[in-house]
Amino acid sequence: MKKVYVFWDNSNVFIGAQAAFREAQKAFPYSARLDFKNLYRLAVVGRDVGGAYCVGSVPPELSAVWKILEKNTGIVPELFERGADSGREQAIDQALQVHMLRAMADADEPGIAVLLTGDGSGYMTGVGFHSDLERMHHKGWGIEVLSWEVCCNARMQNWAQEVGVFVRLEDLIDQIVFEQNGMKVPDINLKSRRTV
Repeated sequence: MKKVYVFWDNSNVFIGAQAAFREAQKAFPYSARLDFKNLYRLAVVGRDVGGAYCVGSVPPELSAVWKILEKNTGIVPELFERGADSGREQAIDQALQVHMLRAMADADEPGIAVLLTGDGSGYMTGVGFHSDLERMHHKGWGIEVLSWEVCCNARMQNWAQEVGVFVRLEDLIDQIVFEQNGMKVPDINLKSRRTV
């Protein structure tokens, strides 16, 4: 059985959760929080894990968040500082793409790439998550993309649906997102989760 390799762009998933929260009129979007344990279970679905990688940025107020992610998933997040001039994230996508390409190069046999993101930018110039997923697919890897449809690159979403699996996170919002200082989510129901 193929091993699963999880590639998690936390910033993109979190920003998408805020947008989906706003669209669902759940609450003030900035109160949305991710349930890391359920998201990880949704990605893995009980399969053997060959590797799991998460990238994000390090505003000081988020240090507690990263500890929760590590405790609930076992993933040690790779964190990057924001640019001093722009205040924006620097090289996060590229760092995750390096993990994708290393997994492809180092694995004894093709596995299943599970990408948690929505960002498919750079495709037209041969860079970005979508391009690297295509590289993996051409080498025999299974492809699963878990993303918020509200912010997912449409080209990547359509391609993932054609060659593998696309999981629309909006369908699971009540199981993976909760309101800060509000009720926690129930355990995730994986019965309808398709896999490759």
